Amino acid sequence: MTAKRINRLAQEKSPYLLQHAHNPVDWFAWNDEAFEKSRRESKPIFLSIGYSTCHWCHVMERESFEDENIGKYLNEHFVSIKVDREERPDVDKIYMTFVQSTTGSGGWPLNVFLTPDLKPFFGGTYFPPDARYGRPSFLQLLQQISMLWQERKNEIAASADEIHARLEGAMANSVESDSALNADVLKNAAEFLKKIYDPRNGGFGGAPKFPQPSIPWLVLRAAKRFGDDEAAKMVLHTCEKMAAGGIHDQLGGGFARYSVDSEWLVPHFEKMLYDNAQLAQLYLDAFLVSGDLRYAEVVRDILDYVLRDMTHSGGGFFSAEDADSEGHEGKFYCWTKDELSKLLTVDEFNVAAKYFGITEEGNFVDHSHPQPLSGQNVLSVVNPNVPAEDLSLLASVKRKMCEIRAKRIRPHLDDKILASWNGLMLGAFARASVILSGEKYRAPAEKNLQFIREKLWDAKSKTLFHRWRDGERDGVQLLQAYAFLLSGVIDLYEAALEPEHLDFAIDLAEALLAKFFDSENGGFWQSAADSKDLILRVKDDYDGAEPSGNSVATLSLLKLGAITGRKNFTEAAEKTLRLFAYRLQKSPQAMPFMLHALDFSLQEPKRVVITGKSDSTYFQELLRTAHSVYQPNKIILGNIGAVEEFAKTLPAKNEATVYLCAGNSCQSPTGDSAKVKELLK
Repeated sequence: MTAKRINRLAQEKSPYLLQHAHNPVDWFAWNDEAFEKSRRESKPIFLSIGYSTCHWCHVMERESFEDENIGKYLNEHFVSIKVDREERPDVDKIYMTFVQSTTGSGGWPLNVFLTPDLKPFFGGTYFPPDARYGRPSFLQLLQQISMLWQERKNEIAASADEIHARLEGAMANSVESDSALNADVLKNAAEFLKKIYDPRNGGFGGAPKFPQPSIPWLVLRAAKRFGDDEAAKMVLHTCEKMAAGGIHDQLGGGFARYSVDSEWLVPHFEKMLYDNAQLAQLYLDAFLVSGDLRYAEVVRDILDYVLRDMTHSGGGFFSAEDADSEGHEGKFYCWTKDELSKLLTVDEFNVAAKYFGITEEGNFVDHSHPQPLSGQNVLSVVNPNVPAEDLSLLASVKRKMCEIRAKRIRPHLDDKILASWNGLMLGAFARASVILSGEKYRAPAEKNLQFIREKLWDAKSKTLFHRWRDGERDGVQLLQAYAFLLSGVIDLYEAALEPEHLDFAIDLAEALLAKFFDSENGGFWQSAADSKDLILRVKDDYDGAEPSGNSVATLSLLKLGAITGRKNFTEAAEKTLRLFAYRLQKSPQAMPFMLHALDFSLQEPKRVVITGKSDSTYFQELLRTAHSVYQPNKIILGNIGAVEEFAKTLPAKNEATVYLCAGNSCQSPTGDSAKVKELLK
């Protein structure tokens, strides 16, 4: 029996890199060993970036990176490097920007050719194994680039220098703008987004359709500020349609990354922690705005899924679940009519077929597979109005389907734990624990923060590391990690009013400013100043599927500045808003989450100060009441610990008292929940 081939990626912790540990390609990780080899042997670098749950990354590995001839050619003519984009979004950002600027599109797998000094000169995304549509095969492309490198190395190096200079110019954010930042910017952004709203299916834009929660979240904020009921209805309709679609796992909970169509029906089936964290927050606000319990159920559905399938025993949250199982995309999630007719009784099948829209031909084909499965049905809610007499049958259907699905081979789980995405999910659990009166969510939030502080935080140096897996943390410093975790810790403080959480938020904010803030021009660098393996230092200015570190840092610092009275937090946030002012005016859709921060900054936030015994039932009831009103520009704080000075002067009366304040004046203190609600509306 031949021993299984192994390459140096077997020594890595990234699940994505480990997936390539048995390729014939002599892969390196992104490190000095690879860079030195490239310089020493004067070979170009082939950089391939992806993530472990990326469907097309699997396809290219199967077609090309497992091919002996391609592996041999890469080993002879290139230094090949694999990067997990989720571990190194700073590396990904630089080379994705290059590919987008030179080809007009981007995505993963991202494949880029670099000079030995890491400057890009050619790149693209998926390359097929054979020549198609007038384009060369991947091997032919490698041969062409190798020949050009040998014959015109100096020209390529000079071109790469020019490209690098252009990239540096394009990615250099201008100095603070004198563009006006006022409510009109928000109104114009909302009006723009309303114009691209899909009135039939919900969502903003067409296929492929990403939830991109920061957009509907912004529209909901604008609806509140401007009294725009039409805008609020757009968001609620979007939430309703997404929840009914195939993008939402109707049996197991949670949402897939995006749908390939405009109806939210057929997803790319991978589930990402960051999507589900943001969607839980969006559905919490949809519930607050509407009072409709269906939105609260979606939140529970998401968080229960995370607790069941995406949580480490120590409390950390895993990163993602794959789209593929047994070599087929969506196989774990899809059903055939024949399969269900054998599993269910006749009455149950009739209810299921009508409710989920089950058909003989199905609604999904995995075209990327050479032998796709037939008759596959992605579950969606086609007919939600189930007669009362059929509800017990539907419950039985779901129970039986869940039992059978649990016996299937599950998609791959990416079990690395990222400080950034954990921060987003921490915030969702924290808010759900108080808005839904869900004590079952408070304990996981506290446990998660404890895990992150134990595994990824160095209290002595005030350093937050990015990734933990299999007993080891990395050494990477990223703005996203600090900003996203800061946001989650602030949410947890407001949900619990525990002074120690506020202390930790302050430590994070101070470290964030020290490591990433550009005090001269405003804004935050994506990486720390001592990052030696990057050709550019970038300020991320795009809120996509994930919000940018700049946007989250800005809103978090505004909130923390209001809670603590620390002017340096507020001033850094305001300086960052001014840096991006022109972009917010001209391209509001590019930074919707930064517009959340602008919305918060436009007036003194409402301050809800709750005094008394935090462990009393009365105190907790008032705390839940304060969270029960949709008022995005409020902060909730106690009167002890590192809070702003005025709050400390407010006396506790009885077991618990609420003061609603603005500046140094407050409404009459009250212990009446109904009065608190009235004052917050």
